[in-house]
Amino acid sequence: MPYELNDKIKSIDPYEPEPGSYRVRLDANESFLPPSDKVREAIRTAVDTIHFKRYPDPLAAELCAAAAAYYGVNAANVTAGNGSDELISVIFNAFVQKGDKIVTFAPDFSMYPFYGRLAECPVLTLPKRQDFNIDLAAAADTVNSENAGLVIFSNPCNPTSVGIPSGEIVRLIQSVRALVVLDEAYMDFYGDSLTARVEEFDNLIVLRTVSKAMGMAGIRLGFAVANPALTAAIRAAKSPYNVNAVTQAIGRAVFSDTDGIRHAVTLIKASRDMLLGELNRISKEIPGSLKPVAADANFVYTQAEEAECLFEALKKSGIIVRRFGNCLRITAGRNLENVELINAVERFYTSNR
Repeated sequence: MPYELNDKIKSIDPYEPEPGSYRVRLDANESFLPPSDKVREAIRTAVDTIHFKRYPDPLAAELCAAAAAYYGVNAANVTAGNGSDELISVIFNAFVQKGDKIVTFAPDFSMYPFYGRLAECPVLTLPKRQDFNIDLAAAADTVNSENAGLVIFSNPCNPTSVGIPSGEIVRLIQSVRALVVLDEAYMDFYGDSLTARVEEFDNLIVLRTVSKAMGMAGIRLGFAVANPALTAAIRAAKSPYNVNAVTQAIGRAVFSDTDGIRHAVTLIKASRDMLLGELNRISKEIPGSLKPVAADANFVYTQAEEAECLFEALKKSGIIVRRFGNCLRITAGRNLENVELINAVERFYTSNR
């Protein structure tokens, strides 16, 4: 008898970034800034001290201490992961059981339902309002009435770039029986985090990453921050050596330059604001073209008339962004990249009218 895949794995589509080579890549929410000279030197020094024949520290203690100092939390409340994605997978497999309901929202990060299906949990996806905000009171009612085991969402949101004030999220956390997983991958650009408040709640896990503001997407490093009981459970559920020695060394070097991180955030936010301003200008000068959303992350989300045609036109110009139905998500890039993008968008709408 030939081996057959089970129904669970047969129904899952892999995450597939846009293939191909493009002159201007504004599709993955990556930083356009390289590591500073200070960080590069710290990385070289740190990597030179690695004992490559030995397994890495299973708890990444020095790295977690460095991250904790930056986030203003107790190092005992921090767990390092091979990117936030690994931590989401660990949490889904450890804190809910087969058949437990998971609540998330749309639009939001596409991997939440993916990991929910792998955990064999029904995923309830609640639509957001027309302004892309979440009706948190209604969401809490649904979480409780459905007896959901876990609710997860990003703040600021990927892909909409909309941030939710922390006070509103606290009310949700306090009004549900479920575990709340708050993905703060883009929080460095918004500045209203709950990371330092995790010990106030028995049902909150906050996720952070070095991929965005710190420009370290290539090393795959994220953190889960939670109270001691939840942290102990996460550490017990993860694989023993999940963060390799090189990533641990580079991560420590990155957190050694807090002034550099803050400077990078300032530059990236300036680029985002410039991009948002120009897209708003186009929306006013060319009625019916774009409808940008206020941006709280390092990218701009905009509804776009003829979104698919605009997306393809940008690709032909050597510019790649992300399309979500009739909306585009555009990462803030270097000034010249932003200008090239804006010019291409203007050409598209003026030449088609």
